[in-house]
Amino acid sequence: MGRRVEGAGNGERETRRDVEATVLHRTVRGHLRSFLAEAAERGGLPRFVERDFARYLACGVLAHGFARLACAGCRSEVLVPFSCKSRGVCPSCNARRAHDTAIHLVERVLPRAPYRQWTLSLPMPVRFALARDARLLAEVLGLFVRALLAFQRRTARRLGVSRPLNGAVAFVQRFGSALQLTPHFHVLVPEAVFEEVDEGELRLHPLPRPTDAEVETLAATVARRTLALLRARGVLEEEAVPDGALDVLQLEGIQVPRSGPPPPLRRQGRRNALVEGFSLHADTWLHENDVLGLERLCNYGARGALSLERLSALPDGRLAYRMKRPSPAGQTHLLLAPVAFLRRLAALVPPPRANLVRYFGVFAPNARVRPRVVPVPPPPAPPRAASCPEVPEPVRPRRPGRPIPWAELLKRTFQTDVLTCPRCGGGRRVVAVVLRSATAQAILEHLRIPSRPLPLAPATSPPQLGFW
Repeated sequence: MGRRVEGAGNGERETRRDVEATVLHRTVRGHLRSFLAEAAERGGLPRFVERDFARYLACGVLAHGFARLACAGCRSEVLVPFSCKSRGVCPSCNARRAHDTAIHLVERVLPRAPYRQWTLSLPMPVRFALARDARLLAEVLGLFVRALLAFQRRTARRLGVSRPLNGAVAFVQRFGSALQLTPHFHVLVPEAVFEEVDEGELRLHPLPRPTDAEVETLAATVARRTLALLRARGVLEEEAVPDGALDVLQLEGIQVPRSGPPPPLRRQGRRNALVEGFSLHADTWLHENDVLGLERLCNYGARGALSLERLSALPDGRLAYRMKRPSPAGQTHLLLAPVAFLRRLAALVPPPRANLVRYFGVFAPNARVRPRVVPVPPPPAPPRAASCPEVPEPVRPRRPGRPIPWAELLKRTFQTDVLTCPRCGGGRRVVAVVLRSATAQAILEHLRIPSRPLPLAPATSPPQLGFW
């Protein structure tokens, strides 16, 4: 899983994950040029898709730059590579972003209250239109959330709350467990409303749990309004005709062929409705004191498409991706050729400037009552006593509104504390940041660490036009 990397200075050896040895990195490195050559026959992929793959290949590779951290007590050093911060292909950056989002929501956005997750899946005929049009996808999400919040306010008025206020946090997901393209929404809503009382104070009023009939009525409302919006835009009358390589990939990702018999009709479960292809599920509920469960639910909503632990390589060269649940035919793994696997990933890369986490109602950034709804950020933790008394550990308080520090995020995501020396327990500090590849490679050569990124494999010739 990892390799021994020689640290600078006193020769201490420290283990880090070898990104270039993972199955995903080997696959992208070995077949990216073949995949891009095939896509060029259809006009090529958008720049943001190619850039996402290129940034992933440089993520976590020391030859592209690193931060040099040193412990002043025992003088041991460690090199920490840079991350790509992309949100499409890279599993580790997606995991860090999901943890960052979850921590931010729990600590700075979501107040103490019971919560319910509402999940809306869309029918097959509209998925392609919403996957290729980020603005239309946002409009459908807004329509769904407005209907959901209006349902809560009507319920609160029946309970005697004259002017209820509520809000929601929505996660946009474009993928399914089998790497298929299926845009859907996870909306986290407090099962309560706020009411302004004397002197601007906000009072929280819990709401009763929705019944199966209410969930079905809401699903019918969302389906009717969504179909009316799509008809007004002329989406339903248009035939799904791909225009360019990315559209071809997205259409293939939506129309994934199933092996075996067709799946049986899904039973209507508790708080689960299926109306005209729109599936609404609302049976996930959290108690107001379940803070860890709330963070896990936020992490689940903000997660990335690919799980590296579920990906493996087969002896025949194909890739096996373990699905969360067996298919109706009993299939447990998705088997794909490397280029076909890259086509699946490319279709799932979100477009730029399209927010995947959105805020509504009292949680919106410009909401009038938002400062009185969101929780107060926790105070900074007191400094810990260092094992080396002559090396005091620095205190880094987190400023309000700032993201979680990168070192704390690495610790909470991968259980790796880069600011604590494993040898003496003292605090580390950043002594240098190497941004130029030539400088990074010269330092790595001096430390006798592999200093060159592994090259990309050449494209196969001729392009495999049969895939298109």
